[in-house]
Amino acid sequence: MIYTEQTVKALKLCFVAHKEQTDKTGVPYVFHPFHLAEQMTDELTAAAALLHDVVEDTDYTLEDLEKMGFDSRVMEALALLTHDPEVPYMDYVAAAGRNPIARAVKLADLRHNSDLSRMVGRELTEWDEKRNEKYLTAIAYLEGLDG
Repeated sequence: MIYTEQTVKALKLCFVAHKEQTDKTGVPYVFHPFHLAEQMTDELTAAAALLHDVVEDTDYTLEDLEKMGFDSRVMEALALLTHDPEVPYMDYVAAAGRNPIARAVKLADLRHNSDLSRMVGRELTEWDEKRNEKYLTAIAYLEGLDG
């Protein structure tokens, strides 16, 4: 983890925002953003990784986070990482791919979410398999932006 004033503030908010949530296998959800943040290489991507699901999955808004003083580059990435259900999924992924912070976080997010070994004690459903195919397609797209 990269410890700066901004990442510590993001770490604390991430914990508070997700503390009552669990993933599909009952593991505390907060471990997911912590896992992503551990992979990031700078302050901005680490803060964005910690906060990437806060707006989408809690009552916090982008305006709330902006008022808390998060860097404008983190805020821009978070806006791109918050999927509006009205926007087709691959359009959302493409937009995130155009921002280096959002792209780094989204790739880590997709890789973690497509790790089926996380589904310990839970039988995979057809929905899980389709979701995983969607994630693998998005990973291939974002990785293809390198070339």
